[in-house]
Amino acid sequence: MTETAVLTIRRATPEDLPAIVAMLADDPLGATRESPDDLTPYRTAFARIEGDPHQHLVVADRAGLTVGTLQLTLVPGLSRAGATRTIIEGVRIHADERGSGLGTELIRWAVDRSRELGADLVQLTSDATRTDAHRFYERLGFTASHLGFKLKL
Repeated sequence: MTETAVLTIRRATPEDLPAIVAMLADDPLGATRESPDDLTPYRTAFARIEGDPHQHLVVADRAGLTVGTLQLTLVPGLSRAGATRTIIEGVRIHADERGSGLGTELIRWAVDRSRELGADLVQLTSDATRTDAHRFYERLGFTASHLGFKLKL
């Protein structure tokens, strides 16, 4: 991939699903929980995301190839004096683009878009085993301020 190719960050379309799911599955954690061979559940989820104005599922496109993705969710709240926050989720960069600066561009886009949406705070979670990702987010100004919990239903 050449560094001179123009990068476009745009709303994802149903045609992007195979590339998005392939990126979700392309790491040790995703390989155990994603199924790129059956896009049916992803199509259902995409329709729900697309129908919710608080959801912003985007892809990074370079030279016609989907090379990154993330989902930005706007969450109005009462805490912090009625602050609105955004949550960044599902950040993935194509293996050929890792280390190219694309992740930085994508996160900066999400922070800028959060400001445009009126958010007061941007938050994200990262699996405890992703130490490289933790350093990446800290380099971009994020603070490891909370301990996250999950309950699988």
